[in-house]
Amino acid sequence: MMTEVIVKKAERAALVVGAAGGIGSATVVALAERYQQVIAVSRQPRPPAALADLANLCWLTAAAEEGAIAEAARAVADHCESLPLARVVLATGTLHGDGYRPEKSLRELDAATLGHLYQVNAVLPLLWLAALEPLLRRSDGATVAVLSARVGSIADNRLGGWYGYRASKAALNMLLRSAAVELGRRAPQVALLAFHPGTTDTALSKPFQARVPEGRLFSPASVAIALLERMDAAQADGELHFVDYAGESIPW
Repeated sequence: MMTEVIVKKAERAALVVGAAGGIGSATVVALAERYQQVIAVSRQPRPPAALADLANLCWLTAAAEEGAIAEAARAVADHCESLPLARVVLATGTLHGDGYRPEKSLRELDAATLGHLYQVNAVLPLLWLAALEPLLRRSDGATVAVLSARVGSIADNRLGGWYGYRASKAALNMLLRSAAVELGRRAPQVALLAFHPGTTDTALSKPFQARVPEGRLFSPASVAIALLERMDAAQADGELHFVDYAGESIPW
């Protein structure tokens, strides 16, 4: 006779920004199995169908603007008055879109596109981190993970190209490094990760999947599990840890 195993959810909250994206929504599902409440933030006014039935989900809508981020952070703080915040995942980012794609040569560089990539990939995550910093200082221990990318590694760049995406992710890493130093002083109980998810089967990677080696295209669900494993293992030591889905450190 089989006995049903009931896993009690931790009496803590988790937050995912960029919750409607492929990795973001999968991370919401994974966190919802572990924590009493998951707060999800997106520009979309309602959750995707895959998240609609989660009883412990709180969905917040916020534009990608400084004022809207500050307002959403206050709403998150209100939700976390009774449940401490344990996990924060900032899962925003862009690689291609209407009128822009990864550059293959210097001739393709465009100032407006570069500015947009920096704004979305580097500036917005740091605005979120700044808005959440007071809440993190009040936590009794939390881990923050921000989606970065291996191509943001200067030391690992041997192929060139993808100027804007590479540079914006490298800028993100530097901004997070400074934030880690500050949090080490002001919120020493907080761990901070820059996480490389690998090539994930989402809209972001769709135009580039044909060249991905067999077995190296990961499902969002598997990436979410790997991300939570890396967050569980993270140490609050005042350092920024740049790691991939397998837990391997990536050179700066």
